[in-house]
Amino acid sequence: MDPIVLIAGGVIVGLIIGFIIAKTIEKNNASKLIKNAKKNAATVLKEAKSEGETIKKDKILQAKEKFIELKAEHEKVILARDKKMAEAEKRTRDKESQISQELAKNKKLNGNLENKIKDYDHRLDVLEKKQSELDKLHKSQVQQLEVISSLSAEEAKEQLVESLKGEAKNDAMAYIQGALEEAKLTAEQEAKKVIINTIQRIGTEEAVDNCVSVFNIESDDVKGRIIGREGRNIRAIEAATGVEIIVDDTPEAIILSCFDAVRREIARLSLHKLVTDGRIHPARIEEIVKKTTKQIEQEIIEVGKRTVIDLGIHNLHPELIKMVGRMKYRSSYGQNLLQHSREVAKLCGVMAAELGLNPKLAKRAGLLHDIGKVPDAEADMETPHAILGMQWVEKFGEKGDVCNAVGAHHDEIEMKSLLAPIVQVCDAISGARPGARRQVLDSYIQRLKDMEDIAFGFTGVKKAYAIQAGRELRVIVESEKVSDEQSAELSFNISQKIQTDMTYPGQVKVTVIRETRAVNIAK
Repeated sequence: MDPIVLIAGGVIVGLIIGFIIAKTIEKNNASKLIKNAKKNAATVLKEAKSEGETIKKDKILQAKEKFIELKAEHEKVILARDKKMAEAEKRTRDKESQISQELAKNKKLNGNLENKIKDYDHRLDVLEKKQSELDKLHKSQVQQLEVISSLSAEEAKEQLVESLKGEAKNDAMAYIQGALEEAKLTAEQEAKKVIINTIQRIGTEEAVDNCVSVFNIESDDVKGRIIGREGRNIRAIEAATGVEIIVDDTPEAIILSCFDAVRREIARLSLHKLVTDGRIHPARIEEIVKKTTKQIEQEIIEVGKRTVIDLGIHNLHPELIKMVGRMKYRSSYGQNLLQHSREVAKLCGVMAAELGLNPKLAKRAGLLHDIGKVPDAEADMETPHAILGMQWVEKFGEKGDVCNAVGAHHDEIEMKSLLAPIVQVCDAISGARPGARRQVLDSYIQRLKDMEDIAFGFTGVKKAYAIQAGRELRVIVESEKVSDEQSAELSFNISQKIQTDMTYPGQVKVTVIRETRAVNIAK
């Protein structure tokens, strides 16, 4: 045979034998795996049964413990309920005993009441018998009187009633007339008494403001420093403050002239600081004036606070306090407005106390009654000061009685509270004192203010000051908005406006000032 065939046959036989042997080994391994799996399953089942028994025992123990706890809580609830029921039963027994006692007492009272009713019935029978006897006796007496007087009872009754009517009417008329006369006399006397007592208990100064302040200096050498080279310092002061400074032969004194007291005070304090410091030049002047202006504004607030504290007025709005402070630099017919308002507040407080009203509320109304004279905006000037003041105090949360008193003290609106006539009377008392007011000064100040307002009505005007008693209007314009040619035209237009709209004595000189500054800083 061919050796290749033999080799191929040997390979095939070897492969068959190897396959049989592999199958036998695989079968043996599978049987072993099955045995191991069965053994592991038996072990797992046994462990699961033991663990289940353990869990079952634990759950039974927990259930028993929970049952014991619930039983204890239930017993506590039952005990508390039994206790409440016992208390309720006790209260019920107490109420039953109390009710039985009250029933016994009511029974006793009913018995006493029945006895009294029987006694009253008996007395009523006796009284009826006596009344019937009296009626019979009265009829017999009336019949006897009719026989004696030859008049029936009705006729006599009518005559008596007529005579009594006439006498009663005369007596009533006499009484009413006397009561009216006494009321008039008493009312007039009481009113005079209240007003006189109020005036006598208030002592005030005669307050007359003027338009000139005197600045005292140590020597006349200071005058030259204030004037400066070619008058530049004095021009700078006048331009910055709006006050006319008069340097004349008066020894050791400089006159500051301006209708606005705030401007005069700013100018006076600024001059004092400049003279004390010794450095007087235009830049320093402007710096000092700005600082002094802020200082005056702070002083106005302090004056307002001191005023309300002195008068015992509390919880006043800060804006109203500021306006009260500004009253120091306002005048009414030559009378300082703050002094006038303080005086009216004191008068109102005294008069309200005399009449049995609230003196603190009356002081509040008296202090604020002229608050409408303080705002200096042009729109506010067109409204009567009483109405404007009422609008301001309403805006800042004052009471209705105070608002009505402020608005009605010049009869612009109807008076709705007793404070209004008190404020009106006290305002008249303060203004009518000898030397208290000067009508001419007030109209003069108003004319100067109107003159300044005319200048502010033109475009480009930065500042405007009426000086020299209203004979000159000095207008400072913004150089960016007004040229040199327009300055002359503006001066002419302002003068024509003043000539057309105002009435004034003499002539008014209108001076328009335009200044250009170039400032650089070297570093």
